[in-house]
Amino acid sequence: MSSAIKEVPVHLPKSFDRPDEPWHHYLTIDVIWYVLGYTLFHPFVSWILVLCLRAQYTRYEAPEMRIALAWALLMTTIGIFGLINDKIAFGSPREVDLSEEVIVITGGVEGLGGLLAETYGMRNANIAVLDTKKVDEDEAEEKGVVYYQCDVSNAKQVEAAAAKIVEDLGAPTILINNAGLVHTTSILDSTAEDVEQTFRVNTLAHFNTLRTFLPHMLKEGRGTIITVSSVLGHLGAANLSAYTASKAALLALHHSLRAELAQNPDAKEIKTILVTLGQMSTKMFAGVKTPSNFLAPVVTPAEVGKDIIRLIERGESGEVALPLYSRYIQILGVLPIGVQLLVRKLSGIDGAIGKAGLAKRDGSEKK
Repeated sequence: MSSAIKEVPVHLPKSFDRPDEPWHHYLTIDVIWYVLGYTLFHPFVSWILVLCLRAQYTRYEAPEMRIALAWALLMTTIGIFGLINDKIAFGSPREVDLSEEVIVITGGVEGLGGLLAETYGMRNANIAVLDTKKVDEDEAEEKGVVYYQCDVSNAKQVEAAAAKIVEDLGAPTILINNAGLVHTTSILDSTAEDVEQTFRVNTLAHFNTLRTFLPHMLKEGRGTIITVSSVLGHLGAANLSAYTASKAALLALHHSLRAELAQNPDAKEIKTILVTLGQMSTKMFAGVKTPSNFLAPVVTPAEVGKDIIRLIERGESGEVALPLYSRYIQILGVLPIGVQLLVRKLSGIDGAIGKAGLAKRDGSEKK
């Protein structure tokens, strides 16, 4: 009995393609927080400390035992609270079988979308990519991905592509709205065409795909919708007004979508995932320097993709916010205005595009 093994071309990074960084470059607050989450802040490890003290015949009245017990109880309480909170917020997970799912990814030729498409393609999942870029048929076959040349900002093109997807692969059940565009110009230097194009690709395209693919999910009685936004949607930034405004609109769209699905009895098994990213190492913001590699590291598509795939395949709703500060950036909005301005100045957020030499008329990049 034999089974066919799919050969997948792999291009490993060459050592000279990566800068020779010192070891401390890779030590970030995200790494520290991750390690603490699986050690000192983990309920299981906390109780192991208690057991170790008891193994040494430490009395319960001893100060070190009381501290260890209090810490273990605190971590357990926080853990249980987190589980209850997620249950209330996102409900029970749905069952996901990749062989029965049809995944649609917008902007899936390069960057984060490309990584997700190729990852699922290697696993023989049913993948449909909508992108304006054309992909050679041989390359598509190698990757195990079906590409449809489509401008997602055009509702008619999305509808036509959807009809082909249903005919070729089946009813779409997972939608990853990833396509994005940025114009790095000031408000005064921007044109009406620049702003309109940014909103059509970054925001209106989501309405096009939702109106087209959500009915299929409702009919199937299951689905997952991923909205890729940006931390800049909370902050805004100089020379990125159209981009940040379009990403802020996605935050409101995501919450509105969740509210409408909650009112629809046919949408109980439709999950939603909000992705809020800081700076990611893609072509879109190539050349932009992070103000602090320790506090605000540049995340890779692999890191983001791993978290998105985990939630999709667990059948869960949720949020993916990377790096760490992205999870708590909304706290900045409740601080006094003077403190907010000081934080912005220290972070260099409003000067990043100018320092990278990207603040120019008609300077645009696509994902």
